[in-house]
Amino acid sequence: MRTRVTRHLKYPKNFKQQLLLWAQQFDDIVWLDSNNYNDKYGSYDAILAVDAFTSLKTDYFDAFEHLQEYQSTTKDWIFGYLTYDLKNTTEALQSNNFDGLQFPDLYFFQPKKLFLIKGNEVDIQYLKMVDDELENDLKEIIESKEQSIQKSNDSIKIKLRIHKDDYFEKVNEMLSHIQRGDIYEANFCQEFYAEDSAINPLVTFNRLNHISKPPFATFLKLNDKFLLSASPERYIKKDGQKVISQPIKGTAKRSQDPIRDKQFAEALATDEKERSENIMIVDLVRNDLSHTATKGSVIVEELCKVYSFLQVHQMISTISSNISEDLVPVELLKTTFPMGSMTGAPKISAMKIIEDLEETKRGLYSGSVGYFTPEGNFDFNVIIRSILYNATNKYISYSVGSAITAKSNPLKEYEECLVKAKAMHEVLEN
Repeated sequence: MRTRVTRHLKYPKNFKQQLLLWAQQFDDIVWLDSNNYNDKYGSYDAILAVDAFTSLKTDYFDAFEHLQEYQSTTKDWIFGYLTYDLKNTTEALQSNNFDGLQFPDLYFFQPKKLFLIKGNEVDIQYLKMVDDELENDLKEIIESKEQSIQKSNDSIKIKLRIHKDDYFEKVNEMLSHIQRGDIYEANFCQEFYAEDSAINPLVTFNRLNHISKPPFATFLKLNDKFLLSASPERYIKKDGQKVISQPIKGTAKRSQDPIRDKQFAEALATDEKERSENIMIVDLVRNDLSHTATKGSVIVEELCKVYSFLQVHQMISTISSNISEDLVPVELLKTTFPMGSMTGAPKISAMKIIEDLEETKRGLYSGSVGYFTPEGNFDFNVIIRSILYNATNKYISYSVGSAITAKSNPLKEYEECLVKAKAMHEVLEN
């Protein structure tokens, strides 16, 4: 059983900063921050889970079965991630591309210490609490102050895994697959990376989060491996018998000129290619959800609506379904993963072609981070707009992609990738 205490927060923003700073002492950290985004499906403003009491770490083989057993036997809060490469457990697929990060394929842990922030209150839940542990921790949190960090004189040299001419060649090859009818759409990604480079993960995350302020920001630490994410996208949420998925397809840049900015948003909303990309993925998500939905319950609640974030405008659709009470929660993940927005249609053919044409194993990029509640509800994001870091190997990586359809222009797709990469590039070059 967890010991629960609720505290009023006079300054929630300050408390959040101090809480994440205090958390850095632990080997297992999941920090989820909505940045006070007006998300009608959101449950919390921010969550911190630290200090593993139990954990599950596995490769892709039977990964969902292992997760189902862990979730059903633990019957507690568990936090963790699914890498894109879990595709290899649900289909006869492989991941043979280069991997400089070396994240395990799946990792979840049951935190000893949990902080759930909503408005001006924090719900604190501890496992196996001893004596004055919680009060002592709160005192440490309040006294946490960010120390000044010595800047390195070494600049981080960002390299491209796929150079521009090769990118054009690969996109044209993907277009050939589309013209032959192998696929209708595929999400093609490329990696930017730095070798022999060190960063301060918390400082880097704070910079990235500050310039993006996304609704699904994540700081994840697993020993020497870090995810610093400014994701704007929800993969899937289960709340009781209702399921929500919110794929993003369609991107436009922002402008500091309000008139130009409005024009960019309006152009995105009416762009035939961007809308067709989004609608194809909506159909794919509807199909994925239908595997577990009660008859006739899959609904498109919102189609191709443009939302504005600090870095980009995005086209988002919302699809929902209802499920029976006795459905095993992990089954929802197994039948919908990887998410349609990061694969393509038809899904399996798209993933095979992606593997052939991309140069990097995706790993946690285009995977998902999230949590299960004790009741079996869950909420998971999509890992995009993110910096990944292996501190031991001194390897830094961020990847970006775009949806390739019959109407794609290789140069415009390349430019879209650069727009998406802008925030990560700025943070690392700063």
